Amino acid sequence: MLSKNQLGFLYMFLSVCAFSIMDLIVKWSEHYPLGEVLFFRGFFGLLFYFFIIPRERFKDFYYTKRAGLHFLRCIFGLIALLAIFIALRNLPLATVVSISFAAPIFTTIFSIFFLSEKVGLFRWLAVLVGFIGIIIITEPGFSSLNIYYVYPIIFCLGLSYVAIAIRQLSTTEPVWLISLNFSAAITLVSIFTIPFGWIMPNIKDLVLLSFIGIFGGVANLWLSQSYKFSEVSLVTPLKYLALVFAIIFGFFIWDEIPTFKTLLGALLVITSSVIIFRREIVLKKQVSIPRHE
Repeated sequence: MLSKNQLGFLYMFLSVCAFSIMDLIVKWSEHYPLGEVLFFRGFFGLLFYFFIIPRERFKDFYYTKRAGLHFLRCIFGLIALLAIFIALRNLPLATVVSISFAAPIFTTIFSIFFLSEKVGLFRWLAVLVGFIGIIIITEPGFSSLNIYYVYPIIFCLGLSYVAIAIRQLSTTEPVWLISLNFSAAITLVSIFTIPFGWIMPNIKDLVLLSFIGIFGGVANLWLSQSYKFSEVSLVTPLKYLALVFAIIFGFFIWDEIPTFKTLLGALLVITSSVIIFRREIVLKKQVSIPRHE
């Protein structure tokens, strides 16, 4: 039998793998309309949450006293999801994943305004290091006016507010309800894009598109399970395996070779988020959610 910490490691590893495969399929799906891909992410991700709703909540599973905050979480989550999908379709996989690690940097800044937290010298230095890393990664894109480098940053901004909103919601709301509402919102919004021209997928593509929602749904569940069984400080560093997967997938499938600047910038961004992560543990604050979409 595995110990609780070992189970936590296993679930975090599975979550990172699932998110990486989801990113891979999203990048592959560039010939399908974005709204159609969002539908598959929302609808097939939605199915999982009905299996974990407690029996006593079946009749009123949708009930909440914090509808406004759920709405904001869904809006910013949708912005983040759209941004990362657009980025994955137009930039090297390793570049997108590298910049996405910067989310804790923006979460630290947002926590000042939304949670009235005090940010000390160490975390401000970490924020500075992280921004230098982002500049190093995106400099080639900005110098050649490649607008797509903006989208991973928009993803980080959206995900940072999502992390703040989930911190606030989780004090009164079950995790499954927060995730279920988001998947429902994705499905509903995507349906309105049908008039813009969806494409009927063949059987193989239908299965692959469905996997976007399936892997996205189970990734969030495994992430929550990881935090349930193990200390956050032990399992969160595993999220950086996503960069290794991105480099491997990018090289073997799209012949993408990350540049020295991308790797250097990624190292600075990862260093920054690790410093922020360690300081939050020292200060006994709830650690920023690495990815929850």
